[in-house]
Amino acid sequence: MAEPPPDPGGSEEDQPSRATGRGLYALLRHVLLGPVVTRVFRPVVEGEHHVPRHGPAILAANHLSFSDWVFLPMAIDRRITFVAKSDYFTGGGVKGWAQRRFFAGTGQVPIDRSGGAASQTALLAGLKVLRRGELFGIFPEGTRSPDGRLYRGRTGVARLALRARVPVVPVGLVNTDVIAPPGRVLSRVVSPVIRFGAPLDFSRYQGMDDDRFVLRSITDEVMYAVMELTGQEYVDEYVTRGGQGPHGR
Repeated sequence: MAEPPPDPGGSEEDQPSRATGRGLYALLRHVLLGPVVTRVFRPVVEGEHHVPRHGPAILAANHLSFSDWVFLPMAIDRRITFVAKSDYFTGGGVKGWAQRRFFAGTGQVPIDRSGGAASQTALLAGLKVLRRGELFGIFPEGTRSPDGRLYRGRTGVARLALRARVPVVPVGLVNTDVIAPPGRVLSRVVSPVIRFGAPLDFSRYQGMDDDRFVLRSITDEVMYAVMELTGQEYVDEYVTRGGQGPHGR
């Protein structure tokens, strides 16, 4: 795939914050959080060679649990940037403090998902990350699965792949919902599995990022690759933002 046009690196004000984010990420990954996660949960990582060692790529994963935000970034040495809902930066109590430190410290991008421009904001944030030559993580389902099944992906991942001209690496997360089910910080200590699939190249669709049929086809291909990695039952319906399945499941 052709490389996206180089990004000048943003404003001078952005430079210190990115440097701080990289430093805090390294501290969390290698000193404060990574060793503890590895020792306690013993995550199983498969196919990490599929993640490019250099240059931009999108990592598209299923979403089972809040703990996905911990185990996926800890699975590889390169930093992954996500867009995170702004609620994660404003919560109270111990959990809210931990969320704020983790998301802000690792350079994640907060967005307000309640507005109509949320998808466009996420797209622009992703483009900025990719044009810096970095990895951008996305959960195409849009929110956590309420029942462990894999739901239809939203087409933002396809639009981003075409506009940034980068590959999509499918990621399958297994057992994270056993460790931390929705509504609970920790339930059981088991080994999560993080599987990376072969990168998907969509350059054949270049210039067609406004064709909704193309976007749907690309997204379905990504979700099929994720399903093969996880073995989840697939539901060809969207899960709602409130975490409910179709028809109020």
